[in-house]
Amino acid sequence: MTAVESRPAGVLGQGTVHRPTGARVKAFVALTKPRIIELLLITTVPVMFLAAEGVPDLWLVLATCVGGYLSAGGANALNMYLDRDIDALMHRTEQRPLVTGMVRPAEALAFGLALTVVSTVWFATLVNPLSAALALGANLFYVLVYTMLLKRRTSQNIVWGGIAGCMPVAIGWSAVTNSVSWASLILFLVMFFWTPPHYWPLSMKVKDDYARVKVPMLPVVASNKVVARQIVAYSWVMVAVSLLLWPLGYTGWFYPAVAAVLGAVWLREAHGLLRRAKSGVVGAKLKEMRLFHWSITYVSLLFIAVAVDPFLR
Repeated sequence: MTAVESRPAGVLGQGTVHRPTGARVKAFVALTKPRIIELLLITTVPVMFLAAEGVPDLWLVLATCVGGYLSAGGANALNMYLDRDIDALMHRTEQRPLVTGMVRPAEALAFGLALTVVSTVWFATLVNPLSAALALGANLFYVLVYTMLLKRRTSQNIVWGGIAGCMPVAIGWSAVTNSVSWASLILFLVMFFWTPPHYWPLSMKVKDDYARVKVPMLPVVASNKVVARQIVAYSWVMVAVSLLLWPLGYTGWFYPAVAAVLGAVWLREAHGLLRRAKSGVVGAKLKEMRLFHWSITYVSLLFIAVAVDPFLR
């Protein structure tokens, strides 16, 4: 991992930071990145409805969500521990608990490792060993492959690092069926091709932050036009893959209808960004965050359609 010179975590000095109990609890919760985990659970639960072809066992849903939160939370805490040097230099991360000193590095490390162990045992005991293995694999991939190996070395970091964020789909399916299938693979690939065009617009917005810490996100090393072309390419593949569930017999009419409409809106936004990038628009007029915000709406509505479809066949 490439070191970045920065002020130490806890910029006020470890001995001078006031750490009230309530703030400490909030800080440990913040280490898990709850808003990111919300998105992961949005892709987990609907797949369980699809796998069950109706309403899955609600206790199993709860157990899977809790285990998923613990596993992803552990990975996120370890990510913050490893990235605390660059987080201190980036505006979007300068208030994270390790930077402010509200949580000490050793505490974050222990917290992340503990959540990883507990989540693995939780899955193995209350869900099934396959789901436990998939969750642990996602955790290790995010920490060891993305955070430690790829993030600071390649502009394709988010492409391959995004694999960890695709795993909740497989975990949701395996929790119900104790297996994997073509359906879970297709939805895994939807998330795989969704991740770069979801994250690159945000990276375009904050590329100065990434450039400052020498993290080679694609918008840092390539022009807006090149990035937008990549976004369009991934978007077309994502939309095409999202429609495969229907011809393979996993859904009825409702899901492909919703997927087609959502995909058309996505492609309009992606091509709009490309047109603006080609014309040399920069700054606020580039409107790159329109696609970022739409990407969250897209994946939420798409997976709601996944959950609803079994009831309309």
